[in-house]
Order: sequence, then structure tokens, then C-alpha cells
Amino acid sequence: MDQPTSHAPSGEHCEPSLTRLRLNLSYDGTDFFGWGKQPALRTVQGTIEDALGVIFRRFGVIPSLVVAGRTDAGVHASGQVAHLDLTDAQLRSLDRPRRGNLRGRRYDGPASLARRINGIAGLEADIHVSQSAIAAAGFDARFSPLWRRYEYRIADNESPRDPRYRNHTVWYPATLDLDAMNAAARELLGLHDWAAYCKPREGASTVRSLERFSWRRNEEGVIVAGVRADAFCHSMVRSLVGAGVFVGQGKLEASRPVDIRDERSKGSEFKVMPAKGLTLVEVGYPPDAGLAARAELTRSHRDPLDLLD
Repeated sequence: MDQPTSHAPSGEHCEPSLTRLRLNLSYDGTDFFGWGKQPALRTVQGTIEDALGVIFRRFGVIPSLVVAGRTDAGVHASGQVAHLDLTDAQLRSLDRPRRGNLRGRRYDGPASLARRINGIAGLEADIHVSQSAIAAAGFDARFSPLWRRYEYRIADNESPRDPRYRNHTVWYPATLDLDAMNAAARELLGLHDWAAYCKPREGASTVRSLERFSWRRNEEGVIVAGVRADAFCHSMVRSLVGAGVFVGQGKLEASRPVDIRDERSKGSEFKVMPAKGLTLVEVGYPPDAGLAARAELTRSHRDPLDLLD
């Protein structure tokens, strides 16, 4: 096993003996009230931390999760990333296989955390941790990313209506013009204030760099929007998609979404799209040598509230 690496949690002081683990995970957001832990509500963070409570129950304080993107209620993820910090005792406890013959294979304690969480969640779980490993020095799931990438699925009148995907695709009763939607999307790219496309949070900046935004029909005929930015403010992706849909339906001119952005006031010209069509598909990080510097740069330029996706 690699030697443990010490990390300090984002914005907090900690003992140098803590070791940071990175988790890669996915989930179906249908039955979750978003990522963040909330009393009496089922959330992704709460579900995983409940499992951590079982795994580390002998050690008192249960590790908490820090995530790359705090998805809203009903939003899915196939490429979510999180981290947690373990004490030496917690880390050592993972090095003891619970059962079974390894048949000569090397046992990886940190990797076993993913298996233990999945075992507690069960075979039919709507959440899955695909990997757990000791994080590279300087890694911070929330502050180290260079970008986040989302996809949004829409079945319009020319798309198949497959009931198997009803919780992950919005069925829209119109025929959408992808050429017009792509023309509008191209004009929106760049570093701008996205106040008109964000649900406001007091004291949080709405300045973001929108790096990619495009529309396509996949091989099944479903319309997929791809959106990538350094970070997203609250409801930004679903608002951008909503503006694009109204352009595709002819309810907005292709030039209007950029004007709305620059006027910093949406009004009621388009609707924010439902959460169920949205999936966080990838989080991009710099090479290991640049993780700490990226995290420090992000912290210095943004209030923590800015990264609540």
C-alpha cells in the first residue's frame, strides 16, 4: 500500500496525522433530496456518511465528506468526486480484511472502503462508489477542479419515448431546432456574470467561465446538451438549458439568451428545466503537481458558497 499522505480539510485546521482519501461515485438522484446532508431527509452525503458511521463506529467522530459539486434534489451523477480525512487509527482499520481468502493477492485497505460502503448500501442501491484511494498531495475534491461537465437529456417529438429512462430524460412535447440552439449556445461562451441564470445566494459571486455548451442528438435520437464550466452557480445549467429549449421551440430569438445574460435579469422569458434530465458526468482536475496550487487559487477567488452547484 502507498504511504499515507497528510492533508488539511478545506478551510479548517487539522492534525497532521489525518490522511485524505478520494472517492469516485455515481448515483441516481431521483429519490435523494440533493447532495447536502439535511435533518430527516434522504441525501447522498447523508447516506454515505451513515455507512461511514457503521464502518468507523469504534472511533467516535465520523469522517465527513467534501464534494466536487453539490447537486440539487433529483440531479444525477455518473462522475462525482468527494474526499474524506481519516485518522491513523481509522486508516489502519481498513487494512484488516474482514473475511475471505485473498489467494495471494495484495490487500489494499483504502480500496476496501468503497467495497464496504457498497456492501452496506446493498446490491439494489441507487448509489455506488467505484473507487476509493489515498489522494495525491494537495488534492481537494471541492477546490482543486479545473472544470465540471454536465449533460442534460431531452426527448422531443422526434425522439423515442423510452419509459426505462423516464427518470433521466425530460419528455418535451415539441420539435426542437438544434441549429438555432447551437447558435445561441456558442454566443454564451466565456467569462461572464451569470446572475440572470442563477438562483441567487446572498454574498456569493455569479461570475463563471462557461467553456463549452453544445447540443446534439445521440445515437438513439435523444437530444443531449453538454455544458462545461470552471464551476456552476445554483440552477445555472438548468437555466441555460431552459433558454436553449425556448430558442429551439421558436419562443426566443437565438440572440436573446446572451442579451438576457448581459442584462442580468431573466424575468419570465424562459423556464428553468426539471432536475431529472441533468447528470454530472465528469470533474476535471490538474496533474497531481498542480492540485494544491489550484485549490489555493480557487479559495482566494471565490467564497465557499460560490461552489454550491
